[in-house]
Amino acid sequence: MSGLRLPPEWEPHLGTWFSWPHNTQTWPDCLGAAEHAVTEAVVALAPFETVHINVLDEEHRVRVASRFTGRIPEDRLHFHVIPTNDAWCRDHGAIFVLRDGLVEALDFRFNAWGGKYPPWDLDDAAGARMAQALNVPCERGDRVLEGGSVEVNGARTCLTTEQCLLNPNRNPGLSRGEIERTLGQYLGVSQVIWLGEGIAGDDTDGHIDDLTRFVAWDTVVTAVEPDPLDANHLPLADSLERLRTARLPDGSKLRILELPMPPPLFRHGERLPASYANFYIGNGVVLMPTFDPVTDAQATRVLAHCFPTRRIVPIDARELVVGLGTFHCLTQQIPVSATAALLSAGSIRQGKE
Repeated sequence: MSGLRLPPEWEPHLGTWFSWPHNTQTWPDCLGAAEHAVTEAVVALAPFETVHINVLDEEHRVRVASRFTGRIPEDRLHFHVIPTNDAWCRDHGAIFVLRDGLVEALDFRFNAWGGKYPPWDLDDAAGARMAQALNVPCERGDRVLEGGSVEVNGARTCLTTEQCLLNPNRNPGLSRGEIERTLGQYLGVSQVIWLGEGIAGDDTDGHIDDLTRFVAWDTVVTAVEPDPLDANHLPLADSLERLRTARLPDGSKLRILELPMPPPLFRHGERLPASYANFYIGNGVVLMPTFDPVTDAQATRVLAHCFPTRRIVPIDARELVVGLGTFHCLTQQIPVSATAALLSAGSIRQGKE
């Protein structure tokens, strides 16, 4: 674990990585709206960091690139022909860590959230190809682990949920202690704070990035639902209580800020996992999904307080979340390291292999 660190999201990025939305089964009647939302996210990020985008083939690259003509300088975008089954780069993409100050990629096994959405072979292969495109070392993890299931504070503490990481559809037979040791080995953490269950409609079995997020080493924002009749009331109340009783390694309590939940959102009778906790922290901006004017404003105030030097960028996610995720699920950050000068000087491969 010495010299190994998964930086928190608010530390400087070399870039942000997306896999472009393309799966019509994920967005059966609103793929165009999903693409529009991701377009706005890329435009917001590009002034502050390079954006990497996985596309299916050269024709797809040309079509996606045309969305940014006149809006983003070409040198702010890097397209990679890395086909994927779906767009959830947080979960199928490489997780970029620092080892002795240099970027490395972790390529964990991916099984589509417990085998829910076959096929997933392209997604499982994407992480290694991302590392190759970035020309950084890559370690294949022998466990199933999705990026959206873990949240770190940069000071060796990790948040996760029992519903996800103890689920037998991920790593059957592994005990809680063995999972904690795996997180320590690969992510450089020494403490795991376990929450319970995720929000209604979340097909990932309770990913932490719809529940609770670190915004500083000792501070979290956590979603709350005051309506006792809402399906999210009890799970979120349980999470809040666990956070209140948690202690950091130095014995201090967490500082806790509450995020509202938007009103329940349904599509064809299905509850969607709409959550403001699925924001993404870029170098100069915070991408915040929006769902309802009243709760949007409340969530904006909370995040603006947490990130006073960043602009909060609200983006309509009412149709994006039909795919059962929003901006954090779609992104993966690349931390800045001593390799940054080399990469920015042109050693990045363009993914046209």
